Amino acid sequence: MHFNPYGGAAAELAVRLVNADPTADLALLLAEAGYRPIGAVSPRQAAALRRWTRRLGEVFRTPGVDLLNALLAETTSRPYISTHDGRAPHLHYAAEDAPIDERVKAYTAAGLAELFCAAPDRIGRCARDECVRVFVDTSRNGRRRFCSDRCANRVNVARHRARTAPRSTAPQAGN
Repeated sequence: MHFNPYGGAAAELAVRLVNADPTADLALLLAEAGYRPIGAVSPRQAAALRRWTRRLGEVFRTPGVDLLNALLAETTSRPYISTHDGRAPHLHYAAEDAPIDERVKAYTAAGLAELFCAAPDRIGRCARDECVRVFVDTSRNGRRRFCSDRCANRVNVARHRARTAPRSTAPQAGN
């Protein structure tokens, strides 16, 4: 499924943030996600982004209009059209010179809101009980249930073993 840059890349950045180790280097994580320009992430900004990440996690557990509107309201979002770096006109949701935490918050909130409006069932949490990872379903048929093939395989193997396990026959009374 094709999403616009905010429903796609921004929602994927939200996934990366939620799935990241809580001690991960946020500047490195943002750079690996292709989020530019990142600049330095101060300790105050890192703390703000970690709090924000917990809020983003709520969207994947129970996506909804009220929650997404609350996230959008918490940002310093001021949409405008940009044409930087020779790119075609595209939307930005925070000033380019805004602090990194404010830009990431506006970007991810807008991305998840765009995705929710286009396809709310594409925002997911892994169906394997032991897994807490989240995902954006970009599959063609929109039926993704697991964060990875590894989790899907674990569930399928467990189901197969449960079906094919030899049935124990307990001795019956009086025999």
